[in-house]
This record gives sequence, structure tokens and C-alpha cells, in this order.
Amino acid sequence: MIKVYFVVLIGILSVSFASVVIKLTYDVPAVIMSTYRLVISTVILGSWSFVKGIDIKPSSKKELFLAMLSGFFLSLHFISWIASIKFTSIPSSVVLVSTSPIFVSLLSYLIFKEKQDIFTIIAVFISILGSGLIAFSDSGGFGVAFDKKAFFGDLLALFGAFAVSVYFMVGAGLRKSIDTFQYISLVYGFSAVFTIIFAVLSGEQFFGYRKISYFYMFLLAVVPQLLGHTSFNWALKYLKANAVAISTLGEPVGASILAYIFFGQMIKPLQAIGMVLVFVSIAVAISRSSNS
Repeated sequence: MIKVYFVVLIGILSVSFASVVIKLTYDVPAVIMSTYRLVISTVILGSWSFVKGIDIKPSSKKELFLAMLSGFFLSLHFISWIASIKFTSIPSSVVLVSTSPIFVSLLSYLIFKEKQDIFTIIAVFISILGSGLIAFSDSGGFGVAFDKKAFFGDLLALFGAFAVSVYFMVGAGLRKSIDTFQYISLVYGFSAVFTIIFAVLSGEQFFGYRKISYFYMFLLAVVPQLLGHTSFNWALKYLKANAVAISTLGEPVGASILAYIFFGQMIKPLQAIGMVLVFVSIAVAISRSSNS
């Protein structure tokens, strides 16, 4: 389990960069940013498989369908979540999109009639509480006026949480029959195709943005996508989808730390308490949810 802990930690640290980089890429629409992120990732994976002679073709129609389904919801996740950051604050966005464990638990119970371990349920609520403290602290506390724009961003983040929960659940089933590289090559590839379709339908331009924005989108593809999401996808073979989803709740913690490093934002007492709660809940969930 030490190896699993380490890989999950790498995933958390990697995806934590995403919100900061997305905020810096303010001139690029969410659907275009998602397209570049996924297309670049797919090109890198495709080139590697070609050079190494790795066969990534699914062995059955079921695997093909599951890969397409997983890719579709991953596309929806990125588009909605990236868009949410343009409407609401980084802490609110990452906290709300991290509520995916709630959706995973509900879907697991409603669809698969899967009983949830009491410690896992407790871990979910502790992690949500911790993430909420971080967001509450960053928002300034009480007395903040209602913001319609931010509320719309919050709804987009929640939809992103639902989409990524389906992505994790489908991926957990698919990972039982294929290895990590084949899985990410197929899923990222299908997700790139769906995102391109959404981008074309949106009417947004693919070019004409700041030069630095293209560099930021390359970073999104390499660090949060290839390193971060792939770490979580690898962990799906050893942990339940719910445990992996809970692990992503470490992202608000990482994002807060990076906000301090890059923007000089101090970590407040409530934030520190929230970080401790999130990490404790992740440790509990993983220790109680091993598939072995």
C-alpha cells in the first residue's frame, strides 16, 4: 500500500497545478483549453505507443464502449470545470468539483447496490468538511454578498464533479481488463475526439491566443493530465472508485499551497485545519478501500 499512497500523492500534487495554470490562461475559452489539453496528451501517448510498438486497440466491443463512455464524461468534466474557474474563485471551484465522492457513493448504491463502508462514508463527510473550511476561509467568511456569476460557476463545478465520478466508475470497471497505458491512451483519445466536436459546435477559435497561453496548455497536458490523472487511473486497479475519488479531495489543499507559492496568499488558520481534515480522510478512505 506504500506504493499506492505514493502514486496517489503524486497525482494530488500534479492535478493541484491545474487550477493555477487555468487561471493564468484567461484568454482561452474552456472548451478550447480542454481540447488542447487532451489532444496534446493523446499525441504524446500515441507517439510513444508507435515508437515502442505498443498495441492499444481494445480486445472487445465492451472495452471499446467503456473507453468511449469514460472519455465522453472526462470531456464533460474538463469543459465544465475549466469553465467554472472563469466564473468563480479557485477555492470554490476545486472544492465543489472535489465532491465527486458523494456522487460516486450515491451512484454505487443506486446502480450497483454497493454497500458503503461506514468508515468510508465518514471519510467522505470529513473531507467535504475540510474542503469547505478551505473555501469558506478563502471567501472571506460571513457577510459576502450573493454573486450570480459565481453561483453559475459553482453549478458548473458541481456538474464537473458528477461527470468525473462517472468517469472514475466506468474506468474502475475497464481497468480490470486492460493495463494503465492502454487505458489512458484509449480514454484520453476518445475524450479528445469528443472535446474537438464540442469545440467545433461552440464556434470558438482554435488559434489567435497569447503565445504564453499555448505553453500553459502544454503544461496542463503534461503535468495535471499525463502525470496527475494517470496516477489516479493506475490506482483504480488497487482501490475502489470511491477511494480514488476521495483522494482527489487533496487538490484543494495542493491548490491552496500553490496559491501561496505563486501568488503569496497566506495559509489561514481555517485553511490549515481543513488541510489536516482532508489528508486524514484520504488516508482513512484508502486504508479501508483496498481491492486486494
